[in-house]
Amino acid sequence: MAEERTGEALPERRHKRRKHYSGKYPKRFEEKYKEHDPEKYADTIRHVIRKGSTPAGMHISIMVNEILDFLQIRPGQQGLDATLGYGGHTQRMLECLQGRGHIYALDVDPIESAKTKKRLEKLGYGEDILTVKLMNFENVDQVAAEAGKFDFVLADLGVSSMQIDDPSRGFSYKTDGPLDLRMNPEKGCSAARRLREITKEEFAGMLAENSDEPYAEEIAESVFSLMRRGDPMDTTTALRRAVESALARLPGEGRKEAVKKSCQRTFQALRIDVNSEFEVLYAFLEKLPDVLKPGGRAAILTFHSGEDRLVKKSFKECKRAGIYSDISGEVIRPTAEECRINGRARSTKMRWAVRS
Repeated sequence: MAEERTGEALPERRHKRRKHYSGKYPKRFEEKYKEHDPEKYADTIRHVIRKGSTPAGMHISIMVNEILDFLQIRPGQQGLDATLGYGGHTQRMLECLQGRGHIYALDVDPIESAKTKKRLEKLGYGEDILTVKLMNFENVDQVAAEAGKFDFVLADLGVSSMQIDDPSRGFSYKTDGPLDLRMNPEKGCSAARRLREITKEEFAGMLAENSDEPYAEEIAESVFSLMRRGDPMDTTTALRRAVESALARLPGEGRKEAVKKSCQRTFQALRIDVNSEFEVLYAFLEKLPDVLKPGGRAAILTFHSGEDRLVKKSFKECKRAGIYSDISGEVIRPTAEECRINGRARSTKMRWAVRS
């Protein structure tokens, strides 16, 4: 034994117990151990998915079969996942390579991308076949300058479920947390700070332009009247209550649903602004043809009308100019069965293009 060979006592190994919480189930996100490592709890994952929900702490990739059917990935090819997220799409694309070829994957979130890289490494996808870069996908040209052009490119523009589920990130109106909404919490300004820097008119315009919010004027008036009164608008709960107050005069029958949808659109509009999402997407679409090989394929998943309009317009213009040889004639949507299993897939639209 080691102690007998060296004559020294080994340090005692203590079992590290989980933090104690009150009640039958943990309520605070920090105490929800399953959410921080969901793949350890396969039975829980299956149970939650069967109910039509996404297990907290993980992300269910959307339209995987449709994406793979279009991309037609072959061993030896080089591809790009412009938005790594939880890595579900990346993993399936890596499987198609069968150990030959390479995928570059980009993400601006330093927290989640590090977790995903580690998760994929455990599955056997090391740096010989996968390169993960902490980079915004608007800089796709920089990756191509280093790696060469790509046979296939995927961009999933949705917010990862892990970001939504973590209250400290401030992406959801359903849980209390700081009003942040940054994809990279280490850079830029938070949504709370952004609200302090703009006018009521600018906020109303943001709501209308970024999320087609029908009550943009009322919500902006509510938010800024509260701020003028000295009420800080620095938490998700404060913003939700401001939206509730703005819609308080609606008839009781439909008010709850109207508040829910307006909260979703308000948070979406702020998130788009804080992360300059339209500007980033525009830059990516402009650079996309130049990073694809002749015959290279690109698929993009969008989740609201503003994104889809940009993608549709770019693809059509490039098709008319002869840059793309073919584009999707109609938007492609997830199946009814996928939407039943994963409610977050309902708003998804897929468009594709093939480089001339």
